[in-house]
Amino acid sequence: MVLGELTAGVVSPAVSPLTAVGGAVIDAVPPAVKDWAIAVFGTSDKVALLVGMALVIAGLAAVAGVLEYRRRFAGASVIAVFGLAGVAAVLMRQQATPAAVAVPLLVAVAAVILLRVLTGRLHQWAEPETETGAEGEPPRRSFLQLLAGGAVITAVGGVLATVWRGASVVVNEARQQLQLPAAKSAAPPIPDGAEVELDGMEPLVTPNDDFYRIDTALTVPAIDPGKWVLRVTGRVGEEIGLTFAELLAKPLIERHVTIACVSNEVGGDLIGNARWLGWPVRELLALARPQADADMVLSRSTDGWTASTPLDVLTDSRDAMLAVGMNGEPLPLEHGFPVRLVVPGLYGYVSATKWLTELKVTRFADDVAYWTPRGWSDHGPIKMSSRIDVPRGGRPVTAGTVMFGGVAWAQHTGISKVELRVNRGGWQQAELAPGISVDTWYQWKLGIGLGPGQHEVQVRATNLDGETQAEERRAVAPDGATGFHTIRVDVNP
Repeated sequence: MVLGELTAGVVSPAVSPLTAVGGAVIDAVPPAVKDWAIAVFGTSDKVALLVGMALVIAGLAAVAGVLEYRRRFAGASVIAVFGLAGVAAVLMRQQATPAAVAVPLLVAVAAVILLRVLTGRLHQWAEPETETGAEGEPPRRSFLQLLAGGAVITAVGGVLATVWRGASVVVNEARQQLQLPAAKSAAPPIPDGAEVELDGMEPLVTPNDDFYRIDTALTVPAIDPGKWVLRVTGRVGEEIGLTFAELLAKPLIERHVTIACVSNEVGGDLIGNARWLGWPVRELLALARPQADADMVLSRSTDGWTASTPLDVLTDSRDAMLAVGMNGEPLPLEHGFPVRLVVPGLYGYVSATKWLTELKVTRFADDVAYWTPRGWSDHGPIKMSSRIDVPRGGRPVTAGTVMFGGVAWAQHTGISKVELRVNRGGWQQAELAPGISVDTWYQWKLGIGLGPGQHEVQVRATNLDGETQAEERRAVAPDGATGFHTIRVDVNP
């Protein structure tokens, strides 16, 4: 594994055997398994997958060792299957090159050689009449020295592979040195009182380090901004190639926009609000001149992931943009550096393509995106919702006036009021802070008098069109969860 990662770092930085197999696993698992992984591990789902892969590989490697010890070439056959699986996984990735395909074969050959050497030394140890190994050492000592030496080399190689493939040392340095231009249209100022002062509340603007990350990239792609090109293809009057330097020279806008993952459960935290810097997508598409029968834009990431966004959403007045900045700095690598899509009003699986490389103007009847054949809707407008952040569910409070606080959102529509009810009683209207815009969440607070005991508290929101969020509890699939966020509050005397 370490040899494969090191070799791929030299000849195929975009894809390695480990990331290819991991990507194939992510592609193959049913949506229900993906939802379970996100629910259990949250944004650590990729770490969990890597740990799981390591455990499975270690177990099967042990099986290969036992088989090889008992019967010549039996374990080598297991490794050969691994090598072929690695080749197949690499071929499935969009970034596959002839060099990338050769890496799993090289790894398999090296693994077979190592396995043969180790089992040979072990056989010498097991033979009573054998007093010395090939180098004159006692067989037991020779085997253990080889095993320990291999472990040390593997550990050092693992560190080197992590650094070598770490996206990125070179790309991250390029990002740190990047000076973003000032926006021609700055973000409107945050209104006074928009951020509720209440202990335990989430910040109105989510820091980059705390912003959720959900995607299918097992490792963060490393894209040199100097070589990045965005292609606009498909049903257009003129295909376009846009470089990063050309993009930075455009009249950029800066806007606060809240984006959410479709896997966000009611009351979940797979949602965040940031100040984005970018160029409106509608201006780029206007240069390409979409054909009259086109109704969808298939955006593609460098790792082959795709999203299907309605063409009218990208060409209307909302601030859908090719984002290059996030909260005053270049996009973090894990959030799409150098360029990603940000589209107000749509869940990320149909809009928020990171590491963007292509916009294909097409039709829903002709193309499908990554998640659509896996049971998700091809249109994904964000559902109106609300959340209680304070007090945290399960934490006891003292009887008297208990302060509640949280957020509510109705993307691209805006929130008019937020209400709470206790033990299914009457609704009480909360104090709603002014929103930054209709494309961001709103914070709210409300003090409620509670006596000792356990109380159920629910929250609901109403948008500026007078519509109240749905009470019916629905799962995240196929197009987003609904229901009232409900917490239980233990009140002490």
